[in-house]
Amino acid sequence: MRKTALSIKNLKVRYGAIEAVKGIDIEVYEGSVVALLGANGAGKTSTLRTISGLTPAAEGKIEFYGKDITNMDTEKIARLGIAQSPEGRQIFGDLTVEENLKVGAFTVRDKKVIQAGFERCYRYFPRLAERKRQLAYTLSGGELQMLAIARALMSNPKILLLDEPSLGLAPLVVRDIFEIIREIKEEGTTVVIVEQNALQTLKIADFGYVLEVGECNISGEASTLIRDPKLVEAYLGG
Repeated sequence: MRKTALSIKNLKVRYGAIEAVKGIDIEVYEGSVVALLGANGAGKTSTLRTISGLTPAAEGKIEFYGKDITNMDTEKIARLGIAQSPEGRQIFGDLTVEENLKVGAFTVRDKKVIQAGFERCYRYFPRLAERKRQLAYTLSGGELQMLAIARALMSNPKILLLDEPSLGLAPLVVRDIFEIIREIKEEGTTVVIVEQNALQTLKIADFGYVLEVGECNISGEASTLIRDPKLVEAYLGG
């Protein structure tokens, strides 16, 4: 029987008078990749930020392995095992690659776990190992995205939230990023990914939700969604 890692019920997110998320339900099973798809302004990033505690929920409930984490402090959510790689990467440019990774491990007390985190990240991203002494601002766009994902992994999360990991990257780099996401899943980490690149995302996802102006109108197994004519026309380039 599949175990529910994350359960979202009737989630609403507001910014003043604007309702960005209008009562969505999402179920994320342990060890799966779940895709949140949709156009800009659909409410995808707001959903991730609310899971992480960065944006408050106006209504609804978010449960992590049965524990209510709705509007819990961001650091407490991180300590429970949820890490986010945000849109725009938000790397510390004046720190080295290795120092940025150390920042990602701020919730981890066990030095052996931290060392294992470094080894894992450098195995996924050999280029980061080559550049671990470089200041982050000297990295390419693709390397910065690798660093953003690696930094989130340093907390040894149960769930990894990825916001637009392929944004602005060259096709070959995008291919590498998605292959690493597949490896992360295979090693047991649950992944929730927000992406504009719907086709590539559904190829690695188990389940998908399509958001439109804050509502979830389409959801299902990724293998089914990728063959949905309406979805293909609207989001996969027809």
